[in-house]
Amino acid sequence: MPITLDERPIFMIGAERSGTTLVMALLGSHSRIAVPEVVWYYPRFYPYLHTYGDLGKSENFRTLASEMVFGLKTPLWGMKVNPRTILDEVIELAPERSFAGLYAAMHQRFAQYSNKPRWGEKTPHNLYFIDAMHRDFPNAQFIYITRDGRDSCVDYMESSFGPTNIYCAAHSWKRCWNAVKDWRKPLSDKGLWLDVRYEDLVRKPDQIMRGVCEFLGENFETGMFDFYKTDMAKARGASRDHAPLGHAISDKYVGIYKDLLSQRDQRIFAAVAGKELEEAGYKNDVTPEMPSEKMISKYVEFDGRIRAATLDGFEGHIVFESYNDWLINQREERRKKGIWAEADNPHAFPQGDPDEEMIMGMRAWSTWKKHFSIKRQYVGDVVL
Repeated sequence: MPITLDERPIFMIGAERSGTTLVMALLGSHSRIAVPEVVWYYPRFYPYLHTYGDLGKSENFRTLASEMVFGLKTPLWGMKVNPRTILDEVIELAPERSFAGLYAAMHQRFAQYSNKPRWGEKTPHNLYFIDAMHRDFPNAQFIYITRDGRDSCVDYMESSFGPTNIYCAAHSWKRCWNAVKDWRKPLSDKGLWLDVRYEDLVRKPDQIMRGVCEFLGENFETGMFDFYKTDMAKARGASRDHAPLGHAISDKYVGIYKDLLSQRDQRIFAAVAGKELEEAGYKNDVTPEMPSEKMISKYVEFDGRIRAATLDGFEGHIVFESYNDWLINQREERRKKGIWAEADNPHAFPQGDPDEEMIMGMRAWSTWKKHFSIKRQYVGDVVL
C-alpha cells in the first residue's frame, strides 16, 4: 500500500560521483532534515523481496527487518542505540508490514535520534527504482543531481569502487542518465522533481540551495554550508574518495576531465555517451571514436578483473561487498528451506540485466571474485 507521510520524504539521486553526497551533506545539516548515510535498500532488497516469502508472517517480516537494520554500511548509521532492542523499535515504527514500511520506519528512527521531523535519503542507484519509490511514497520529492559526465567518469576511474576505464565509466553514466528520462516531466508536473546541476551548485551555492529549499518547502539556512564540520563529513573527508567533503564547497573539481582524461578517452566518452552528455546540457568538443569490438571486450574484461582484485586494496570496499554476497547466500538458504520457490520469482528489474550486479550495488562481478578466490571480510575501518 502507498505510504503518505505528513513530512514528505526527500530522495537524492544521480549517477555516482555527480555530487549526490554533497547534497546529502548539505540537506543533512538543515535543522529539520535528517539524512543518514547511504543505504542501498532499493537496489539491494526490492528486486528480491519474493525471497522473504509472505511478509504477513512475523518470522519473514523480522528476517527482512534484521537484514535491513544490521546490514548498513555504517553500522546503525552511527546511532548510539541498544543493538538488542533496535530491531523491535524499528518494527514497532513500521506503518505496515512491507518493505516500504520498514524503509520508512528505519528513516523515522534516525530522524527521531537526530531530533528532526523530516528525513531524506541518498543512494545514487535509487534512480533505477523511481517507479517503485514513487508508488511506495507517492508524495516524496526527488532531487536529481547532474554533473558533466566526463568529470564524473574521471572521479569514477580514480575512486576505489567505480569503473576502471573510460569505456565502462561512460557506459555507467549513460545508463544512469537514460534511467530517469521518462520520469522528469510527470514528476515535475506534480511538483515532485527538481534538477540540480553540480556546476551551478558549487559556483552559486547560496542561490541553488535557496531554490532547493523553496522546492522542499523549507526555510533556507546558511548553517547547511557548515556541512564539512559534521562527523559524517569529517569521516568521509579523511578518505581519498571523499576528500571534497572535508572542506567548504569549492568549484575546483569542475572541468577536471580536461587535465585527467586523454584526448583519446574524451573521444571514447563522446562515442559512448556523447548524445546523453548534450541532452544534459554539456558540449562535446571532440570527434567521437568508438573502440573496436575487440577493445571493448578487453575494457569490459579488465574492468571486471581489476574491480575484483582491488576489493581489499587501498580504501577498498571488501566489507560492503562481503555483506552483499552474504545477502545473496541468504536468499538461497531461504529457498532451500522452502520459504520461496522459483515460481514465486517475478523477475523484477534488474534481474537478468547484464548490469544487474552493478545496479544492485556490487563493486565487483561475482565471476571475477570467484576467479580470484576473493575472501570475504566483515570487519574494517574504511569509510565507504
